[in-house]
Amino acid sequence: MAKYGEGDKRWIVEDRPDGANVHNWHWAETDCLEWSRNLLSQLLNNLTILDGEGNLFIKINKVEKVEGEAYVNVRKGKIIPGYELNVVLSWQGEAKDSEGSSLLKVDGSVEIPYISDENADEDPEIRVTVKDEGPIGKTLKDAMFTKGKPVVEDKVRVYVQSMAKGGPAKEELETKKVEKKGQPVAGASVRKVSEPPAVEKKEVRKEGFKTISLTEKFSCRAKDLFEILMDENRWKGFTQSNAKISKEVGGEFSIFDGSVTGRNLELLEGKLIVQQWRFGNWPDGIVSKVRLTFDEPEPGITVVKVVHTDIPEEDRYGNETVVENTERGWRDLILNKIRAVFGFGI
Repeated sequence: MAKYGEGDKRWIVEDRPDGANVHNWHWAETDCLEWSRNLLSQLLNNLTILDGEGNLFIKINKVEKVEGEAYVNVRKGKIIPGYELNVVLSWQGEAKDSEGSSLLKVDGSVEIPYISDENADEDPEIRVTVKDEGPIGKTLKDAMFTKGKPVVEDKVRVYVQSMAKGGPAKEELETKKVEKKGQPVAGASVRKVSEPPAVEKKEVRKEGFKTISLTEKFSCRAKDLFEILMDENRWKGFTQSNAKISKEVGGEFSIFDGSVTGRNLELLEGKLIVQQWRFGNWPDGIVSKVRLTFDEPEPGITVVKVVHTDIPEEDRYGNETVVENTERGWRDLILNKIRAVFGFGI
């Protein structure tokens, strides 16, 4: 496979001010390595693998290294991806006894030595190492491999599918198509300048926005659960990530290290939270709405209902798992975490 940038210059179109690919004949080549680093980081950073199963707690910390090459060629509208990547992740694990006391904490790495377009239809090799090779360390390592391998494979598939759709070149192609429609034909009369501009706005939003609804029961007072969701220090505690939350209507918030941002629309203590939510990997201009209602049918028992509307079916990279990931995030990274960390289980 030829390396990015080493193709014959006669077949590669240099960037033009008008974005045109003359006669649509030559190759247009886009470097995707940095885009690949960003996408793989979004997919693999801060992933919980085990959260107490067998008294083991394991999570992937972050993508430490993405090396190799990645590019997309486009010719006559056909997308041809090429990539050979070596990816290294860091992970940490902890084993506890039946009383919740820590037995051992370990650090390790996960290496995916060869993610390639040539093997796009196969799961990649995954290697797991741990710094402490004692009996408990080996147990954590084996659990990381057994439980973590399918999770990592699933995220790699998302990357492979995104490259097959054109990676960053997909957005460029769509932008150029829109721009081309709006360009006047050479030599045409300029009398059409006064055409109504409303026609160009037809493609602002795609249909296909979804709604998810979740109802969960907690062993606590409604006001306590409300306070946890509106307190940035408690958010930091149960998510192990940075958070900044205003408690005022109209105030802004940022959670999960800034990957989700928004603002408060309505707040009624112990009863209601209504917010705008936006994920950083969503297409520009897309904002969703979250409505949380708190009901306390009896003292010490709270039922919270989450209704999350206007969720796009795919993110800016063409991944069609947005709704599924959002629902899983609410259940696993927020509601179940609150229940486990603050002891609100039924």
